[in-house]
Amino acid sequence: MQKETKRNIFVAATYGATLILGLILGQNYADLQGNKPGSSLVPIGMSDNTYKLQQVVDLVSAAYLDSINIDSIQNGAINHIIAHLDPYSAYLLPKESQSQTEILEGTFEGIGMEYFNLNDTLMIVGLITNGPADKAGFKVGDRILRIDNKLLAGVGISKEEVDKLIRGSRGSEVGFHIKRDNIELPVPIKAIRDQINVSSLDVAYMIEPTVGFIRIRRFGQRTADEFRSAIIQLKKQGAQNLILDLRDNGGGYFHVAIQLAGEFFNDRRLIVYTKGAHEQRRDYYSERAGEFNEGKLVVLVNDKTASASEVVAGAIQDWDRGTIIGRRSYGKGIVQEQFDFSDGSTINLSIAKYFTPLGRSIQKKYSPNWSNMDPNTNLYKGLWALDTLYAHGQTYKTGMGREVYSGGGIVPDILIPRNYNELSLLYQQITKSSYLDQFVYERFTKRLPAYSIENFLQGYNLPYSEYLAFVQFLNANGGIALDQQQQRDLHDLIQTDIEALVGRYYFGREAYFKVKNRDDRFILKAMETIAAPTIAQE
Repeated sequence: MQKETKRNIFVAATYGATLILGLILGQNYADLQGNKPGSSLVPIGMSDNTYKLQQVVDLVSAAYLDSINIDSIQNGAINHIIAHLDPYSAYLLPKESQSQTEILEGTFEGIGMEYFNLNDTLMIVGLITNGPADKAGFKVGDRILRIDNKLLAGVGISKEEVDKLIRGSRGSEVGFHIKRDNIELPVPIKAIRDQINVSSLDVAYMIEPTVGFIRIRRFGQRTADEFRSAIIQLKKQGAQNLILDLRDNGGGYFHVAIQLAGEFFNDRRLIVYTKGAHEQRRDYYSERAGEFNEGKLVVLVNDKTASASEVVAGAIQDWDRGTIIGRRSYGKGIVQEQFDFSDGSTINLSIAKYFTPLGRSIQKKYSPNWSNMDPNTNLYKGLWALDTLYAHGQTYKTGMGREVYSGGGIVPDILIPRNYNELSLLYQQITKSSYLDQFVYERFTKRLPAYSIENFLQGYNLPYSEYLAFVQFLNANGGIALDQQQQRDLHDLIQTDIEALVGRYYFGREAYFKVKNRDDRFILKAMETIAAPTIAQE
C-alpha cells in the first residue's frame, strides 16, 4: 500500500455518553479515537538485533513445555513496545481497528435503530430518519422480544450478542418480534440491512434569529462536507454569526480538521504545520474561500476538546478570526499515522508534532509512570503520567496584539468558571450510571405528550415533585442517597438532564441539545459576546 499523505490525529480523551444505550447499527456514543488507513509496514532501521524478537517467538513455539497461543504472545509483545513510546501511539487488534475506522468513516451496515436495556428488555429509543428500521415500521417505545427466533427479553443478553444478531451484510433480512403498547404484534417486523450514514454533527440549528449553532461530535471522513452543508442551510435561515461547539470533541481526521478550519477564512491561510525527527516541516493551508468567512464566530472548548479540535481552535485564535470561550483544551499536539498489518491489525504511530500558525505547540507534558502499572487489571494502566497543570510556555502575539501561549492546550480568550457541582464525583456517578435513563423511560414514556416540540422547548420544566421522585428512585435502585444540601446543589443539573432525555425521546436528537443549551453557561456567554459591538477579548 502506498504511503497515505493525509495525517490523522488520535486522542487520549473519550466521550461521556449522553444515553447509556447501544446503537444497533454499530455506532458507539462513547466515541473512540479516529483513524484513516495509512501505510503498510515495511522493514526499516535494520540492526543486528532486528530478528531477535522473532527468534524468541520461534523458540517458544518450538520448545516450550505447554501448548500456547503464539498470536497472543506476538500481540502482547507488539503492544508492550508501542505502549512504551508515548501516550498516544497504539496497537489495535483487527476488531478494534475496524471499529475505529467505521466510526470515523461514519458508515455502517445495520438498520438504524437505537435501543436501551430497560429492565432486561430492549426498548427502542431512537430511529434514523428513512433508515431501514424507520421504513420497516418500527416506532420509538417498541420493546424487542426476539430477534429472528432468539429470545432477548428477560435473559440478560449482552450488547455484543445483540450486535451480532442485528448486524449483517447489506441486503440481508432480519426479523423482530415486537411488543407495542403492551401488546405483542401478531407478526414480526422485518427490516433489510443497509448502509447507514451517521452524521458527525450532533446538531445544527438557529439558536437566535441571526445566530447559528453547530455542535461537532468528532472529525470524521464527511465532517467538513456536513459542516459546509449545514452552514449553507443556516445562512439561508438568516445566520450572520455562528457558535461552533467543540466541547467533548476528542478529535479525528487531521486533514478534515484542516478542511473545516478553512471554512472560516476568505483567502489562503496557514492552518497548521507539522515536523518531527523523521519528518521535515510540512505546512497545511486552507484551499479556497470558506462558506463562513465573515461574521462573528465563537468557538466553545473544554478539557475534553482535543487533537483535531485543537487544530481548528488554534488556527481561529492565532488569526484573530473568532473568540474562544470555555476551559483550557486537552492539549494533544502529536500526529499519528496508521500502519497496517495483513491480518487487519494496525499500529497508530506518533510521527510528528503539530504547531499552530504562530508556531505554538499545545502538547501537554507527559512522562513515564511505571509505578502505576497494575498487572492484575490492565498492564498499561497509568503507564504515562499527563501533566494536568498548565505550564505557561512561550508567549506569542496575534495580528491584533492578543497574547496567546504554548504550554499545553488552547487557553480560551474568555474563561468560564468551573461548575464544581458538575465536576463532583456524586454527579459523575449519577450521569455515568443508567439511572437517569431508567427513570425517564419508566416514568415519561407511557403516553404521548400533549404539547408540540415548540411548546416543550419553550415552556416545559420538570415539576419539583418529579425531581424528588428521581431522588427516591436513585436511593431505592442505586443505593445513592442525596442529603438536603446535595439535592439543592444538583437540582438544576439533574432537572436539565431529565428534561433533555424526555425531549430526545419524543422529538429526537435536536430537541435534546436544544434543551441542554437553554441555560448553558458557555452558550449564554457566547450569545453575550456576539451581541457586543465588537468581539470581546479578555
